[in-house]
Amino acid sequence: MVKSDFSFFLDCSAPTNIPGVKKKRRDDGMRDHTTGCARSEGYYKIDKKDKIKYLQSTRLQSEEPPVDTQGMSIPAQVHASTRAGSERRSEQRRLLSSFACDSDLLKFNQLKFRKKKIRFCKSHIHDWGLFAMEPIAADEMVIEYVGQNIRQVIADMREKRYEEEGIGSSYMFRVDHDTIIDATKCGNFARFINHSCNPNCYAKVITVESQKKIVIYSRQPINVNEEITYDYKFPIEDEKIPCLCGAENCRGTLN
Repeated sequence: MVKSDFSFFLDCSAPTNIPGVKKKRRDDGMRDHTTGCARSEGYYKIDKKDKIKYLQSTRLQSEEPPVDTQGMSIPAQVHASTRAGSERRSEQRRLLSSFACDSDLLKFNQLKFRKKKIRFCKSHIHDWGLFAMEPIAADEMVIEYVGQNIRQVIADMREKRYEEEGIGSSYMFRVDHDTIIDATKCGNFARFINHSCNPNCYAKVITVESQKKIVIYSRQPINVNEEITYDYKFPIEDEKIPCLCGAENCRGTLN
């Protein structure tokens, strides 16, 4: 009974040449999604013609300089900004010179604008050292000694704590009778400058806006890759620290 009722389905042969579903493109260039969702469509293979069109449009966009809303191209803006910055620095240097400011203050401001190229690496004197990456003329401000300004009492406490922590070298620099700059854990490249009995630099305390700063000056011309050194001038003590500077006039000890 069931077989006779549905026999007409069995007599019909199933079609074998079902055409594949073609993914058409709209006039705007976007592909029609047959499933209704781009994520469920899977991978779209891009034709070579489409790739060529895309690459050509991208190349044209990269060749055309971008223009802002004011009508000035970005390279022109960069050039104008660089020129303006150079003019401002030149004007400030001219004003400082015309006002007859102290020479140290003038050099300190110049050091902010144009820092010397220096680097630290292994030294034959002691552990790490500071080296010049460009020629430095005599009597030039090389670098400022930066650290934490602390009092003598705090310096004594920290020195004992550093010894307990196993820190072999402390980087404390005395500014005056009451103030010491501690660069042991908070400082810049200046703390890597080693001692020499025949140094090419010297330290000087200058006052900038009522604040004392320690600045390292070059006492003679310094060549590229030459190590920057100055005399630590440690006070004389019974427990001597050997000096390994290797200078002809080496005193043998730092203190």
